[in-house]
Amino acid sequence: MNGYGGNILRVNLTTGKIAKEPTPPELARDFLGGRGFGAYFLFQEVPQGADPLGPENKLIISSGPLSGLLIPGAGKCDFACKSPLTGGYAGASLGGHLTAEIKYAGLDSIILEGISPKPVYLFIDDDRIELRDAASLWGKGAITVEKALKDQLGEEFQIACVGPGAENGVRYAHINHDYGRQAGRGGVGTVMGAKKVKALAIRGTRAIPVADLDAYRRAARNLYDACKQSELLKPWQNLGTTMVVSWCDEVGALPTRNFSAGSFEGGKTLYGPVMREQIVVTDKGCFGCPSPCGKYSRTKRYGTNVEGPEYETIGMIGSNLGIANIEDVAQINFLCDEWGVDTISAGGAIAWAMECYEKGILTKAETGGLDLKFGNVEAVLTLIPQIAKREGLGALLAEGTRRAARALGKGSEKFAIEVKGMEQSAYATHSATAMLLAYMTADVGAHHNRAWAITYDLQVGRELVNADKVARVIWLQHIRPMFDTLGACRLQWVELNIDLELYPPALAAITGVERSWRDLELVSERIWNLTRMYWVREVPGFGRAWDMPPQRFYAEPPKTGVTAGKITSLDDVNKLLDLYYEQRGWDANGLPKPETLKRLGLDKLVA
Repeated sequence: MNGYGGNILRVNLTTGKIAKEPTPPELARDFLGGRGFGAYFLFQEVPQGADPLGPENKLIISSGPLSGLLIPGAGKCDFACKSPLTGGYAGASLGGHLTAEIKYAGLDSIILEGISPKPVYLFIDDDRIELRDAASLWGKGAITVEKALKDQLGEEFQIACVGPGAENGVRYAHINHDYGRQAGRGGVGTVMGAKKVKALAIRGTRAIPVADLDAYRRAARNLYDACKQSELLKPWQNLGTTMVVSWCDEVGALPTRNFSAGSFEGGKTLYGPVMREQIVVTDKGCFGCPSPCGKYSRTKRYGTNVEGPEYETIGMIGSNLGIANIEDVAQINFLCDEWGVDTISAGGAIAWAMECYEKGILTKAETGGLDLKFGNVEAVLTLIPQIAKREGLGALLAEGTRRAARALGKGSEKFAIEVKGMEQSAYATHSATAMLLAYMTADVGAHHNRAWAITYDLQVGRELVNADKVARVIWLQHIRPMFDTLGACRLQWVELNIDLELYPPALAAITGVERSWRDLELVSERIWNLTRMYWVREVPGFGRAWDMPPQRFYAEPPKTGVTAGKITSLDDVNKLLDLYYEQRGWDANGLPKPETLKRLGLDKLVA
C-alpha cells in the first residue's frame, strides 16, 4: 500500500514467536494509522477485563501514513494499551526518529503480546527480528540504556526504552527515546516493563512507496515553504514550548502549588528567555522538523545534561511545586527521564502530597522525615527515585494521585487534580471553560494534547458557556489527534499557523487516495467514539461522573493572580457536559447512542 510499511509485526513474548501479517487495506481506510491503529487493535484484541499488567494486555506501537516522509514533523509514533493508571484507554504520542525506522523496516504496527519470562529487548534490522537478552540492562536508567545500545549497535539504530520506574510498576512510567523524548502518559512504559521488555532497537533501509512522486514533492515543498515563511518560526525555534510559560503566567493558566492558582510569584525565573540564557546548549528537533522545539540543556549546579525542560514539565515540577529555579527544574526533569516516570503525573502526585502535608493530612512520619513543603527542592529530588523504586512515600505516589488519595483518605481526595484517574497537565482552568471541558472529556484523561482550547477561551470570553464554544472543543478533538493518526506533529499547524488545507494534497500524493479534512474529521470522530466505548466496556459504571473535573475548578476560586476570585460554577460544568453530549450524539450519561455508532460504522465492532 502506498504510504505504508505494509506489515503488522506480532511479537509473542511468552512463546518467543515472531510473525508478520499484511496491513489490511480496510484498516488503513477506516482508521488511517497511528492512533487509529492503536485504538482498533486494543478494542478488537485485548479481552474485556484484562489486567493492564497481565499477559492479555497488549502494547501497540503504530506509525502513520505521513511518518518517515519529508513532511514537516513527520516523526510521530503512537503507543496504545489498557492503562495501568486509569483502567481505560491509554494512547501516548512519541516524537523523535523511531517512527521513521519502523516504516523503513516495512512495518505499520508492532504488537507486543504476552509476558517474557526474562528481561529482553526487541531487535529489528529490516527482516532480522530477534528477542535479545537484556539482563545486563535491567535496573539501569533509560538514558543510560539508550546510550549503551547505541554504542553497541550503532548510531543508526533508533532506541526506545524504559527505566526502573516501569520495571517496578509505577503506574505512570514512560517510554524514553532520543535522549529525552517520551511517550509519557497513561503508563504505556509500565506495560512495557510488565512485559519484561527493556527496549526496542530498530533500523530499516526500505523505501516507502509513494503514489505520485512529483505531486508529493510539490505538496511537501509547499508545507516546508509555509513553515519558512511564518513570522512565528524564529521565535519558536528560539524558545520552543517555553514561549508558553510567560503567557500562561500572565493569563492565569500557570499551575501553581497544586493548581490552587494560575499565576506564580516566582514565574519570571522560569520564563523561556531565562532558561535560554542560563542552561540551553543547543536546539533539538524530531524527524523532518523545520521548527525544533527541543532545547538541550546543561545545568551548572548539577552538571547534568537533559532535553528540556519543556513547558509541561516547567509547569508541573516547577511552579506547581512552588519551585522557582530553572536549574532545579531541569535536574528534576533529568531524574524523571533517567528513572523513567512521566513528569506531568509525577508533578501532579507530588503537588498533591505537598498540599496534604501543609494541611496536616500527611505527617512527617508518613513522609519518611521529608519536610514536604512547596518549594523544597531537596525533598522532590529525594522523592523521584523513591517513586521509581516504590520506597517510602514513593510507594504511595507511584500509584497515581487518584489511588493515592483514596488510600490516604482524610479529605485528601479534593486535592487530587485528575480526571478519569490521569493527572491534569499544565493549564489551570479555574476560569477557562473550553479548556476545562477539553480536560473533562479527553479520551485518555486530563491531557492537553487532545484539545488545546485555552486560546479560544481568551478569544471569545473565558467564562462563556455556549454551544459554539463546545463545538470548538469537539472540532479541536478531531483535528489535533488526527495528527497523531497521520504520524506528524501538530505544532507546525498550532504554532506556525500553517494552513490545514496544505496537508490533504500531501496525503493524497503519498497514498493515492483523495481525502478532505471533512473525511479526516470523520475518521477522527470514529476513533474518538471507539475509545469512548473502550472506557464503557472496561470501567464498570462508566459515564458522566468520570467526566467531572477536580472539585478545585468549580468550588475554590484562586486567591492570587489574574484569575483571583474567578471560578466556573458547578451548574456551568453540567451545562458544558449537556451541550457536549448532545453535539457528540451521546446520551445524558455520556454514552454514545446506537445511531451514532451506526453512522460511524462502529455498530458491529462494538457489539
